[in-house]
Amino acid sequence: MDSNVPFKQSINTFFKPETMPKKIYSFINQTKSLLVAAAVLIGLSACSNENGSQGEGNSATSFENIPAVEAVQARYGSLPLSERLSGTVIAKNQVQLYPEISGRISEVLVQSGDKVPKGAPLVRIEDNQYREQVQQAEAGLNISKAQLKQAQSRLNELQAQYKRTKALSEKQLSSDLEMERLEAQMESARADVELAEAQVQQAESTLQEQKDLLSKTVVRAPISGTVGQRNAEIGMQVSSSTQLFIIGDLDELRIEVVLTENMLNNIEVGQTARIYASGSSNTDNDSPSVLTAQLSRISPFLNNVTRSTEAEIDVKNQNNLLRPGMFVAVDILYGESSQATLIPTSALYTDPNTGSEGIYVATSLGSEVEVIEDTSRSDGPSALTQPIDVQFQPVNVIAEGRMELGVSGVEPGSWIVTVGQNLLSQGRTQARVRTSSWDRILTLQGLQRQDLLQDILNEQKSTKQTM
Repeated sequence: MDSNVPFKQSINTFFKPETMPKKIYSFINQTKSLLVAAAVLIGLSACSNENGSQGEGNSATSFENIPAVEAVQARYGSLPLSERLSGTVIAKNQVQLYPEISGRISEVLVQSGDKVPKGAPLVRIEDNQYREQVQQAEAGLNISKAQLKQAQSRLNELQAQYKRTKALSEKQLSSDLEMERLEAQMESARADVELAEAQVQQAESTLQEQKDLLSKTVVRAPISGTVGQRNAEIGMQVSSSTQLFIIGDLDELRIEVVLTENMLNNIEVGQTARIYASGSSNTDNDSPSVLTAQLSRISPFLNNVTRSTEAEIDVKNQNNLLRPGMFVAVDILYGESSQATLIPTSALYTDPNTGSEGIYVATSLGSEVEVIEDTSRSDGPSALTQPIDVQFQPVNVIAEGRMELGVSGVEPGSWIVTVGQNLLSQGRTQARVRTSSWDRILTLQGLQRQDLLQDILNEQKSTKQTM
């Protein structure tokens, strides 16, 4: 019978809420990754028991009730203090593009993902109406210029007549009444010239306005960047409220995070920020890619309702790991804790029945431990030990990091159970221990549930093939 079938069924059933009380499911859901990892240890140890039972009589039966767990040695040091935040990725100069006029799209010149320089045409709108308006404005300007010439000609004529009449008046050949009449006509002619000049200026302004409207029939890139979220199609009727594209510089990004009032006591501009690019992996160890930058700016104004403010982190988009609109985890490092005993966060266990919090310590685990099975591989954890004593020990958490805790109440070098604590919570005082490295435990803590479950199934399949 395929040993993988009951194992997979047990895993699937284990994570269904309808098969257990809500309180227990809520707790298991919080620690699901490490519980699944514990399940693979049980599966592997069960396989070893089946092999070991041949020729050993009832000795294998004695191990069936002794759980298999993983443990790591506590170490001494300082814990980096960090604040885990959720950030939103935004491209540099990211803007939404809208047409400034209404009309029907006649041509779309770019596609989503195209890189364009500043000023490049993106969309053309039908411009027949706007060209006609430009022609009308040009005709109006020509009329105003002609009227100005006519008014200036009339003024010049009156000025010449006034000059002749004044010469005759000096010889007493013309009356004063004639001079007064010409002066009044000249004043009216000057007003006509000024009015014609104003009309010319108005006509020129109208022409320029119509030319600007005509130029807006071509929507151009306001910056150099990459366009996306295309919403423009040929024949589409658009207005000033119709979004056509989003454009931004994908090489330079910023991460926006929200800081509460209390966080501002520790977090300052210039502190180191680690951005975890979800959905991408490091090909060497399958761990999430991490980008390092500095906290660039913090808004000094708090929201009067939420009592929070926004901070921004400028970051270069190395290897295109980030995309605008992504949610990313961000750690702001704001100092270090005092020296203390360090344990992985997965080692801290809260009993769902009693609510007591602490760790399980393998009290009798030392360097001289007899190995009862040898499944060690160069790319995997060490072998299981024979049954040894384990003890639940309360601890005080001094400092808390993303993957490590600084605690008091346990000595550095102690072997701390990190996987399988739920199997010990039923009063068991012995376990078979698989010693593990910090790197392995931290990697397990960083895995998503689906990634961890896939690793378990692969390891189970590999173990079956070697049996």
